[in-house]
Amino acid sequence: MRKSWVEFWDRGRWWKALILAVGYLALYESASLLMAPFVPFIGGAESASYVVVLLVVPILMGGLILVGFGASVRWLRSTFARQSIRGGGWMWIAVAVVLLFNVMRFASIDYAAAGFDWVAAWLLAGLLIGFTEELLTRGYVVRIMRSSGRSEIAVGLVSAALFALLHASNLFLGQPLLSTALQILYTFFFGFCMYLALRVTRTIVAPILLHASTDPSIFMQGTYPLTGPLASLAQLGNIVVVLVGVVLLVVFLITERRSAARLASTASIV
Repeated sequence: MRKSWVEFWDRGRWWKALILAVGYLALYESASLLMAPFVPFIGGAESASYVVVLLVVPILMGGLILVGFGASVRWLRSTFARQSIRGGGWMWIAVAVVLLFNVMRFASIDYAAAGFDWVAAWLLAGLLIGFTEELLTRGYVVRIMRSSGRSEIAVGLVSAALFALLHASNLFLGQPLLSTALQILYTFFFGFCMYLALRVTRTIVAPILLHASTDPSIFMQGTYPLTGPLASLAQLGNIVVVLVGVVLLVVFLITERRSAARLASTASIV
């Protein structure tokens, strides 16, 4: 039985990546619903209990499920091993831009007003979010797409698209359509930047850590911002990531197609 299960997932097909993403999303949302009875007993979004109950616990459940899945198909070790596919030096731009704005946001948070418990809860939530969502999209999805024989263009785009899909579900939770559309736009290009981080560092640890520092910095700085030029500049981070992501996507498409053409030319000569 286990052999059949492993063989099924080892035979890469793009729709299996979709099934895995949708399945994870369903389980995560179910875990969130299990927390609903505790809502009356926790504070608002500015309380540590709110972050722990509605973010940390559900994402922890989702992460454990993904780890269990990876263990069942024997993917965990290879997922965290050094990647064989290299990336171009220009891909470091994605890492630098995301890291720069994360640092600026962390530097423009009113930690005294936020309180130690709330900050600690958000840092824990960020670590779990980064680990879980990157394990799924830059780990398992990338593996499935590569084993299907798809080009790296397809790998990168599908990885980013399924990452954006995870956040599209907010529309069904009452988030306005325009806000959801903007979130999908941002998460697609952020997800693409994380794929570039995976390529250029050749390890999934890099996108995990970048992602782990992104969500806490955005939400903490948005809730308890300091005033001043640095804070104002830091708040432009999402817009900059989208704009830089667009440019890097164009460069990515051009360089990957040129690389494929060179390989095809070399193969025909041989």
